[in-house]
Amino acid sequence: MPGRPNSGYYDRNHRQSAALIRARRPYLFKNAVLGASITAFTLAVYAYTLNVVGQDEFEDVKVPEKK
Repeated sequence: MPGRPNSGYYDRNHRQSAALIRARRPYLFKNAVLGASITAFTLAVYAYTLNVVGQDEFEDVKVPEKK
């Protein structure tokens, strides 16, 4: 598109400009910590669920006989 000047945070090759990188720099660490925390919480819930379900004996479940 030759009529449009390069304005914005991305260049014509869709790469981040220096201004966008500078604008995002203060939030990089906070976002990484939040992402790691959410991931750790999700994995902890998943591991806890598998651990609790694995302890169940399922003795009270009646299994129908094969015909």
